Amino acid sequence: MAKVFAYNMPQAAKSTKKVTTTTTITTITKEPKSLMAQLNFAEESLPKGDVRVERKMKKVLAAYTYSHLQTNRLHRMAAEWFPVIEPILAAYGIPNDFKYVPLVESGLQGGMSPKGANGFWQFMPGTARNYGLKVNSSVDERKNLRKSTIAACKYIKELYGVFDNWALVAAAYNVGDNHMKKQINRQNQDNYFKMKLNRETGGYVYKLISMKQIMEYPVRYGYAPKREQQAINTVRE
Repeated sequence: MAKVFAYNMPQAAKSTKKVTTTTTITTITKEPKSLMAQLNFAEESLPKGDVRVERKMKKVLAAYTYSHLQTNRLHRMAAEWFPVIEPILAAYGIPNDFKYVPLVESGLQGGMSPKGANGFWQFMPGTARNYGLKVNSSVDERKNLRKSTIAACKYIKELYGVFDNWALVAAAYNVGDNHMKKQINRQNQDNYFKMKLNRETGGYVYKLISMKQIMEYPVRYGYAPKREQQAINTVRE
C-alpha cells in the first residue's frame, strides 16, 4: 500500500491546477407594456387584442388632450375635490377610480342637465332623495360635495351588489340599473367592452379611463398644471 500511495502522489499534485470559472450573467429586459395594456378602470383591464376596443380607446383619449379640451380647470377641480372624495370612497370600499366620475359628470360641463340631473355626481332629484339627500325649493344637497359623495357611494355599492363588475357599475350609474340589466339579458353578454350600448353609455368607461390618464400623466396629453393644481397625485412622467 505504501508503494501505491507514493506512486499516486505526483499524479494528484499534477491534477491540482487552478481552474478559473467564468460566469456569464444574462440580463433579460422586459419590453415595456403598451399603453393599451396599462389602461384599466378599478383594476379591471381592457380586453387584450380587441382591435375595436383599442381603436375606440385611442379615439376617446385623443379627445381628452389639451389641444381639444384646452383647460387646466380639471386639475384645479381635482385638487379641490379629491381630498374630500377619496376618503369617503375608501370608507365605503369603492375603488379610488370612481373619483373621476364627478369630473366626467360635472367637471366637463357643469350645471343642470336637460333631464334635471344636478350637482357633483349629477343625481336626478328622485335618486338623490332615495340616497338621503335633501332636494327642494330651498335646499339642494346634490351641490354639497361631501353629502353627495356619501350618497353616490351608497348607490355605487348597491349597484356592485347587482352587477359584480366595476365597469358595469359605472355604466349602470350612467344609464340606470334597470336599463343595464335589460341590455345584459337581451345581449346575453356581461362584458361591458363587448356590449352594444347607446353612444353615451358605450363611451362612459372610456371617458373615465381617459380622465384618469390626463390626471395622472398631464404632460403626456399636453397639460402643464402647476404643482399645487395637481390632485393628490404623485405619479411622474
